[in-house]
Amino acid sequence: MFTTLGTWCHRHRRLVLALWVVALVALGGLSSAVGTDFREDFEGPEMESTAGFDLLEEHFGGMGTGVTGTIVFRAEQGVHDPEVKAAMEAYFEAFEGREGLTIASPYAEDGAFQIAFDGPEAGKIAYADIELPEDTPWSAAQEVGADLLASAPELEGLQVEIGGQGFAEFEEPSSEIIGLAFAIVILIVSFGSVLAMGLPVGVALFGIGVGTSLLLLATNVFAVPDFSQFLGIMIGLGVGIDYALFIVTRYRENLHQGHDVVAATAIAIDTAGRAVTFAGVTVVISFLGMLVMGVSFVSGLAVSAALVVATTVVASLTLLPALLGFAGERVEVTRWRGLIASGLVAVGLLGIGIGVPVAAVPAFVLAAVVLALGFALAPLKREVPMRRARPVTKTAAYRWSRLIQRRPWPAFVLGTVLLVVLAVPITGLRLGFSDEGNFAETTTTRRAYDLLADGFGPGFNGPLLMIAELDEAGDLTVLEALHQQVAELDGVALAAPPMLNDPDDPTAVRIVVIPDSSPQDEETTSLVHRLRDDVLPAYAADVDFAVTGFTAVGVDFTDYLSERLPYFFAAVLVLSFLLLMAVFRSLLVPLKAVIMNLLSIGAAYGVVVAIFGWGWGSALTGVEPAPVEPFVPMMLFAIVFGLSMDYEVFLLSRIKEEWSRTRDSHESVANGLAATAKVISAAAAIMVVVFGAFVLENDRIIKLFGVGLSMAILLDATVVRMLLVPATMELLGDRNWWLPRWLDRILPKIDVEGHDQPRVVPNAAYADAIDVEVVEDSGPLEPV
Repeated sequence: MFTTLGTWCHRHRRLVLALWVVALVALGGLSSAVGTDFREDFEGPEMESTAGFDLLEEHFGGMGTGVTGTIVFRAEQGVHDPEVKAAMEAYFEAFEGREGLTIASPYAEDGAFQIAFDGPEAGKIAYADIELPEDTPWSAAQEVGADLLASAPELEGLQVEIGGQGFAEFEEPSSEIIGLAFAIVILIVSFGSVLAMGLPVGVALFGIGVGTSLLLLATNVFAVPDFSQFLGIMIGLGVGIDYALFIVTRYRENLHQGHDVVAATAIAIDTAGRAVTFAGVTVVISFLGMLVMGVSFVSGLAVSAALVVATTVVASLTLLPALLGFAGERVEVTRWRGLIASGLVAVGLLGIGIGVPVAAVPAFVLAAVVLALGFALAPLKREVPMRRARPVTKTAAYRWSRLIQRRPWPAFVLGTVLLVVLAVPITGLRLGFSDEGNFAETTTTRRAYDLLADGFGPGFNGPLLMIAELDEAGDLTVLEALHQQVAELDGVALAAPPMLNDPDDPTAVRIVVIPDSSPQDEETTSLVHRLRDDVLPAYAADVDFAVTGFTAVGVDFTDYLSERLPYFFAAVLVLSFLLLMAVFRSLLVPLKAVIMNLLSIGAAYGVVVAIFGWGWGSALTGVEPAPVEPFVPMMLFAIVFGLSMDYEVFLLSRIKEEWSRTRDSHESVANGLAATAKVISAAAAIMVVVFGAFVLENDRIIKLFGVGLSMAILLDATVVRMLLVPATMELLGDRNWWLPRWLDRILPKIDVEGHDQPRVVPNAAYADAIDVEVVEDSGPLEPV
């Protein structure tokens, strides 16, 4: 099937390219016409906070179940200053009712509590609650927030900010452009070919474009958070270049062995394409496995990421062979005009990525000039000399492998200790949701958060709501005692008096509780648990309260996912063990892979905790200490599992091939590592740069994913692949490939290397480059 697919796409390359262009334009236009509806829906089964929101909706008309936020303002002359009051009331009146916007003004009859009444900011800071309907599209809320900020009154001494993540400023990320610029440089340096660089980049961009359009359309079906778009770009760019790079590398090897372009393409898709499919499907399955969590927020994140990965796999298997058909044998030829122009394009992209677009213009102009002159000026038309390939035994990777194999125990101990030490901070991992105090200080969201904390205390940014239904009039007698006890609890700054939904015929009551600590603080989480476990059960016989509010939702969501994370991890590890056992027909190889995956991902988690949980290096990263979002370990595990599986298959399959040919377990490790080190190192370097560049973004979650993924890939491609794998393979020797016969009979056959291809005598043009001797064809030879 893979051979047929590669051949068909190659022969019908114009049609395939046209279909991809049409898909890119059509889906992009459709997503723009339909619009997006990003939302963070934390609904999950058996969560007390969501049940509390249902009671609020039923008895109090919702009370903040839509898109909520605040207009926070500070007046040095006091918020009751006549000029300030007139300006703010006119401001509120101008926006009231727009797209369903409701505004609860602090100047209303019941709004006195919305004005700071204590401390140095008393009478100077106030806020108005704002809310849009629950079904408001994310883009519409963004537009309202931007208009509110732009239309704020301008008076001397008056500061107006817009709070609430639903109205938060949206800053288009540009870090992926930095990753793209470095990917161009890395590919050219590693493979010495502009076309060999351009093909993976082009395929990745097509895959990202189509995949992102599908993701945007999916926001209208699933509850997808806004940052998933950039996570999809991050993952798509990394895996898209990675997958295409493996196929292009195999294609060039086939050309060097003497195959024509059609055969080289078909063989590349039937070999490397199988490994790409295997790795991509594994990542998709890992993502979709998160659907069993039963939380809409996680399901939307999983589906959107899986769509992007699946699209990049399809692009690698269909669009890439079509582009190889256009490139032909010119993939081996690089002229000075192309090399210089590519370097200038990389400089221009880097300028855009670091926020200096002025520098990009001359770089792009110069690139165009070089290309234009390159067809007339002889020096620019000349070919760049190709580097002479060294024999396998003369490569640095081969010598490194032999060095490790001579001292396997020290290498094994060193690699293991290094990963374990990096993983130590996991012991201090605290899962939870960071609050708006982690936004960049330049954003209005952060400034609004800080103003509320200054005027009303840090806990005011995350109030808790206690709500209960009243069945009998006698229930009212216990409310005062409960309110008094809650107000005196450690960690409670303020407990508002009980509020009935109908004073004449009450059916429900709610109590607003303001913690002493911010929403993300561990003390706030502890307060939620103390209310539920220690205080409210004593009153349950009379009135059954539920603790809700967005802070309580975060606590419940964190607890829910934390309980299920071990099951998810176990399922992924068992799946990886079974798949690798079927692929390599071995017990010890997949067992080692599982253990090494745990070590490398554990080390990456440790770095994430140290930076984002403890605040190490905050001066460089701009990150303040906060809990780690509970869905992040799950997403990181799914992504890294698939990527490490890719490297695992690519490296071990070559080692297994050498062992099957020579039955020399020592030499096969060195040969296999030498044959794959270059492409694995290049692919890993690209991913590390692509993911690492996202540390430059303002969004904390994007930073977190960037650090976690880049560290995991770096450790997997260096410590694991280049240190632990050769050391453990050497220590176990032939036992690496042991498998009981009864198990071999029942295991399914999974072929990721493709069918055996007849070996073709190399072209004389490539004989020097690959260090072979050209001989006359004397009939069929043994399979490669």
